[in-house]
Amino acid sequence: MTLQGKTVLITGSTDGLGRAVARMAAEAGARVLLHGRDQTKLDAVRKEIAEATGNAAIETYCANLASLAEVRELAAAVQAKHSKLDVLLNNAGVGLFAQGQPRQTSEERYELHFAVNYLAPFLLTHLLLPALKAAAPSRIVNVASVGQAPIDFRDVMLERTYSGYQGYCQSKLAQIMFTIDLAEQLKGTGVTVTALHPATFMATNMVTGSGMPAQATVQEGAEPTFRLVASEDVEGQSGVYFNQFEPAKPNAQADDASARARLWALSVQLCGLPVS
Repeated sequence: MTLQGKTVLITGSTDGLGRAVARMAAEAGARVLLHGRDQTKLDAVRKEIAEATGNAAIETYCANLASLAEVRELAAAVQAKHSKLDVLLNNAGVGLFAQGQPRQTSEERYELHFAVNYLAPFLLTHLLLPALKAAAPSRIVNVASVGQAPIDFRDVMLERTYSGYQGYCQSKLAQIMFTIDLAEQLKGTGVTVTALHPATFMATNMVTGSGMPAQATVQEGAEPTFRLVASEDVEGQSGVYFNQFEPAKPNAQADDASARARLWALSVQLCGLPVS
């Protein structure tokens, strides 16, 4: 699929992986919709990418994904300008791994990893499905991780026992479980959805800010991510989790249909979506 003239929304695109993929999409001729939490940074990245690529079709959208109200506002702002969306890359995320870092919550008082890494893209994707369906064939790509942990439904928000690592890893498995079920629901619409682990411990702010040594460059993660966004060799593949370039087996809970159904029902409830 050529990105020339296509509209691509990338969450978390002022730094790291999202920023690198945004530049690649702009170089390919896409209309790039940048998202971030800081308008000043958004403006700087928009200028940088436009000057580097010669592509002026770059827009900015400011929203804090730790607020489901702002997620709704983001979706409304995108749909107000674009009735069709060719690619949604759910990339934005948080990772609070530093030793002794306390449990944090979103505006709705949900555990922060679960809220930002999972509930925000769950809601955003649902709200943007009309635009994605209108642009079919179109793609949804969820940036997950090889770091996965099963969800304890008795303590999803980790109020009893908190670990930043558990919070991050269960949120990433939740993304993959969502990918599998959404792919099934979207059969026949022309919209595909995939998830991937882009690279291990890329040199991003999330990694370096946690005091961990980088093991991969951002570009090493950007290449397999951009492949799912634009490459013809994954055309039509849906419900698949990739470890970089290869299909991979996620944590066993992803294969548990009852666990996925339980997660979906909880997500719909927490996001205030109508029960389908």
